[in-house]
Amino acid sequence: MRCPKCGSRDDKVIDSRQSRDGSSIRRRRECLKCKYRYTTYEEIERSDLRVVKRDRTHEPFDRRKLAGSIAKSFEKRSTSLLTLEDIVEEIVHELETGGREVASSVIGAKVLEKLRAIDEVAYLRYASVYQRFEDVDQFVDAIHTLGRRVKPNALQRELFPPESTQKTAPASRNLPMNKNHGRV
Repeated sequence: MRCPKCGSRDDKVIDSRQSRDGSSIRRRRECLKCKYRYTTYEEIERSDLRVVKRDRTHEPFDRRKLAGSIAKSFEKRSTSLLTLEDIVEEIVHELETGGREVASSVIGAKVLEKLRAIDEVAYLRYASVYQRFEDVDQFVDAIHTLGRRVKPNALQRELFPPESTQKTAPASRNLPMNKNHGRV
């Protein structure tokens, strides 16, 4: 490494740590000539992934473009940057393990899958651009599709407890109830 202050190539590594997501190594270095301390990052060189667009043109995959489109869908939402970075990292990892070329439709589908699990509003925002919604009916259809999935909610009580935990009441207690919820 070349010292950013004096340009000397003589340095020593003071500390090495793995990044949070495990994709790179952070190294603290000290220049042996001027004693200046600086940080470097070492990461795996990514394969040359290419995206096949809708019009069948090819372009290099751009991680920043993916991150920017996801960030736009979360605009003014209460989602941390770490969550956004995790989504991008997961998608990039899935894409890189899939081959050297990927269709833009595959990228969009992966993004929608991740967003649907995290934030429905962000999902709708991204879907409206990705699926090219042209009218309100398409929004309504997407909202109805979201409404059809089962949403586990810890605050919601179960209407029908599992059979193994149901206990039958003694026969003498199975009396009809009046409208004031008292036994007859």
